[in-house]
Amino acid sequence: MQRFWCQSTVKLPLDRDERRISELKRLFIKVYEDNAAGRLSDERYEMLSQTYEAEQKQLEADTARLRQEIEVQEAENDHIERFIEKARAYVGIKKLDGYILHELISAIYVSAPDKSSGHREQHIRIEYNGIGFIPIHELMAKQTA
Repeated sequence: MQRFWCQSTVKLPLDRDERRISELKRLFIKVYEDNAAGRLSDERYEMLSQTYEAEQKQLEADTARLRQEIEVQEAENDHIERFIEKARAYVGIKKLDGYILHELISAIYVSAPDKSSGHREQHIRIEYNGIGFIPIHELMAKQTA
């Protein structure tokens, strides 16, 4: 089934950060061993270890945030896929009844009429089950394109 968001936009930085965390762990061990063997001064060891630890903490926070973002995107994608499957069942229907409306739409919001521009305008927002709002102008643009 088609995925609706690009995993690489989040997966690439996540993979990069995870590789750097592993590299920092190896570097920290190397710096420690060099200090223990006398090849690295205590001052230099302190400076490098603090730098590596600070970078590692930042990367771990970033990876946690990216993993959370991936989970949210995957959940949204699952909701979209379920909605599409429901909608496919109603392709070609002649009449919209209450059952179909309930299956696909969770709420319809109609604003009060506005006549300030000289024309009567009334905005409608439709909240679709599982996917939320899709601006009507986006739907109309896709239909006419």
